[in-house]
Amino acid sequence: MNAVSLGPLVLAADRFAVILGMFIFLVVTGGLARKIDPRFNSWSWIALVAGIGAARAGHVLQHLDNFLAEPLRIIAIWDGGFYAPAGILAVMLSFLMLKGARLRGWALLPVVLGLVVWNMTAQLTGGTRSVPLPQLAFETLAGEPLALEEVRGKPMVVNLWATWCPPCRREMPMMADVARSTPGTVFIFANQGEGRGAVGDYLERNGIMLDHVLLDSFGQLRQHYGAPGLPATLFIDAGGVLRHAHLGEISRETLQARIEALTSDTD
Repeated sequence: MNAVSLGPLVLAADRFAVILGMFIFLVVTGGLARKIDPRFNSWSWIALVAGIGAARAGHVLQHLDNFLAEPLRIIAIWDGGFYAPAGILAVMLSFLMLKGARLRGWALLPVVLGLVVWNMTAQLTGGTRSVPLPQLAFETLAGEPLALEEVRGKPMVVNLWATWCPPCRREMPMMADVARSTPGTVFIFANQGEGRGAVGDYLERNGIMLDHVLLDSFGQLRQHYGAPGLPATLFIDAGGVLRHAHLGEISRETLQARIEALTSDTD
């Protein structure tokens, strides 16, 4: 799965790439502050905050209807959602803080290195193996057996989750809503390692209605797809082949974009 493990910490590959790119940017600007001009210290933080803020604002504007319905999500940057061109533009505009062509020329170095490291890391760690469906049957919440092979033929979204997982709980109502509004895609919610009573009570208590809930008591789907943590959302095409895997909490916009990609592949 496209994730990076750092001891007990597991990060999605795209987020790890962004964090590493920002780290390189700050390290290089720190060196410039010591060797060239101390003003690089304050500039680097202003440029970084402006870049993140502008990238988030660009993403929000692109999906304004979604965010108007859930305005508090604007500040929920942990679920992803950034428009890179807006962020890069904000960083470049921050060059106006630096007086003179010499300082601005030096400022290009950390920006370029940060972008290169970000892109290279994303390319090296962000691949997804084309894993076929497992030849396994699981018990549903209703007590009936179900194999993923039985629902093959349509694009499929498989969410690996647990009731004890905070990001799983945060994203579940949104995913249930998207599942209801996307009839051409099959949603499978595979609980990892919990009993029918705990799962059923949680869903009933929170008023969450799901069509396909599997009880993966031994975490076999996690093992099959190599998911190092929860939540994990798997995007499987109509032929039963894994096309993308998202580790960690997923935003409504990312979920919809991935489903659209699956649908276009089917078409």
